[in-house]
Amino acid sequence: MLKQVQQSLMNILESLQWRYACKKFDNTQIIPDDKINILKEAFNLTATSFGLQPIKMILIKNKKLQAELTTHSFNQQQVATASHLLVICIDKDTSPQDIDDNFDREKKIRGTSEEVIASFRKFLKDTYANKSLEEKQQSAIYQAYIVLGNLMTVCALEKIDSCPMEGFNPDKYDEILDLESKNLKSVLLLPIGYRADDDFMSKLKKVRKPLSETIIEL
Repeated sequence: MLKQVQQSLMNILESLQWRYACKKFDNTQIIPDDKINILKEAFNLTATSFGLQPIKMILIKNKKLQAELTTHSFNQQQVATASHLLVICIDKDTSPQDIDDNFDREKKIRGTSEEVIASFRKFLKDTYANKSLEEKQQSAIYQAYIVLGNLMTVCALEKIDSCPMEGFNPDKYDEILDLESKNLKSVLLLPIGYRADDDFMSKLKKVRKPLSETIIEL
C-alpha cells in the first residue's frame, strides 16, 4: 500500500514537471472525447464558495470560431491551433433564486430536510443581498482561478497540454459568444491539445525558486 502511495505521488510530481505553458500546439491532433469528458467532470467537481458554482465553461472545438477569437486574443496562435478552447466564465450575478436552487438540489441529492438547512439558507441569502454586484463578481473571479488551476493539473495527469491565458479581450469574447444572453462574463482562457514537436518551450528546464524560499514552516 505504501509503495502504491509513493508511486502515485511520483506520478503526480512527474506530471507537474512535464507540464508547461504550451506555446505551439500540433493542430492535427484532437483530444479524444473520453479525455474531454474527464475535464468536464473535473470542472464540475472543483470546489466553490458555499458550493454555489457561479462559474460556467464554454467548450469550443469549432476551428472557424477559434480563428475568429484569436483576433481578439492578441493573435496568440494557441487559441487557433489548440484541439479545444476552454473559456472560463462567471455568472454576472448570484441571485436569491440561485441560492434556493442550490439548497433544493442538496435536499434532492442528500435527502436533507428543510428544517436542517433553513437557517443557513436564510443566512446565505442575507449575506449575498448585502454584497454589491462588483463584490459578487470578484468572488466568482477568484473561484474561476481555482477552476483554472484544477483543470491544468488534471490536464497534466492526462498528458494533455494546456496554456493558461488572461491575454484576451473579454468584451469581444462576450459579444461573439453571446454571453450576455446567458448572464455570463468571460474571465480566463485555457487552450488545450498536444504540443507540437518544434515547440522550443517544451525542451526547456523549469525555472522555480528553491523550496526554502517559497515554503514557510512554523
